[in-house]
Amino acid sequence: MTGFLLAPTAIATQIMLGPSILDGAIGFSYPAALAAEQNSSGFQTITSEQLSQMLPRKDFFFVNVHIPYEGQIDGTDAFIPYDKIAQNLDKLPADKRAKIVLYCRSGRMSEIAAEQLSKLGYLHVSHLSGGMIAWQASGRALTEH
Repeated sequence: MTGFLLAPTAIATQIMLGPSILDGAIGFSYPAALAAEQNSSGFQTITSEQLSQMLPRKDFFFVNVHIPYEGQIDGTDAFIPYDKIAQNLDKLPADKRAKIVLYCRSGRMSEIAAEQLSKLGYLHVSHLSGGMIAWQASGRALTEH
């Protein structure tokens, strides 16, 4: 019986702390402690609402890392497959202090790419939580390239 009680607790902990495609959608936001933990990982997670406020005063390089291509958010600067990000550094700003925002369809590929760029020394990398799914769920549109 004890093992049964531990399993749901472990699952609940993972659900509460782990990233999800719903992050940033339907008003979900990270607790401050989790956001601080993400900052220590070398990259940040932003919501669709935060991105929509950033785009009008765009001061960052905006990259769609989803494969295969399934549309994009207006203002995208480049399409670089998430699993080829390290081989395409020439497509990114040369200054590793430049702000870079990554996104994909659900947030998972952009999270992987953000972690990779952070390990390569990029200092201001963010990724869109929930990706294009969350972007559309918040009432915003995608465009085709």
